[in-house]
Amino acid sequence: MSTIRIKRDEPVEHVVRLTLARPAKLNAFDQLMLDQLDQALTMLERDKETRVVILTAEGGKAFCAGADIVTWSGLEPLDMWRDWIANGNRLFDRLAHLRQPMIAAIDGLAYGGGLELALTADIRLATPKSRFALPETSIGTIPGWAGIRRLVKLIGLARAKSMVLTADPISADEALQAGLLMSVVEADSLESQCLALAQTIASRGPIATQLAKAMLDQAASEEPGHALQGFASAVTAYSEDGREGTASFKEKRKPSFKGH
Repeated sequence: MSTIRIKRDEPVEHVVRLTLARPAKLNAFDQLMLDQLDQALTMLERDKETRVVILTAEGGKAFCAGADIVTWSGLEPLDMWRDWIANGNRLFDRLAHLRQPMIAAIDGLAYGGGLELALTADIRLATPKSRFALPETSIGTIPGWAGIRRLVKLIGLARAKSMVLTADPISADEALQAGLLMSVVEADSLESQCLALAQTIASRGPIATQLAKAMLDQAASEEPGHALQGFASAVTAYSEDGREGTASFKEKRKPSFKGH
């Protein structure tokens, strides 16, 4: 894929890099990039070997400058609603709900949709030159890919209001103090620190870490969400009654449930 690259990391087993690869446009999202992210997510969701995902970007100037204004500014209002916003929300929700823990390695600007993308990661590390903003109100729009919801949960309502209403960027140190980042590291050690963190997580029990991630996300949510549905489905499917139910369906007979 030309704008989204997915590659298994060689030095560290069970780690995959998901790389934004449109540096000439500051890794801003256009429709092709969204389509290729969709394909990459399908691969990751089906991948039983990957234990940690590192989300990174090419170029060094920007992690992601957001959504490509040239792409979305020409859309009709209904197409903006039905396609662009809906697809972005769907894909970013898929990223946030990946089974595998995800680490964002941020080097440069994370503006608009780029910050919204970073917020889908479980852990974020950034370089000192990185800047973070939801600048949409400065051009008469609002964040459209669930950035406000995720930002409020992460840094609190007051700080989120300051960022969104002023549209002003904050520094990496300010983002660290606000709780948006886990740490700020020098550019020449960003990769090694992300890899070390990924290696630590990958060395833990993979099922336990994936279930723990789901439970942590559930704890921060006001809705039952994916975690509860997944746990309930797994418990029922592999209970004696679950096996009896599928067996009776295949054998075209009435099930005999035992409550086990």
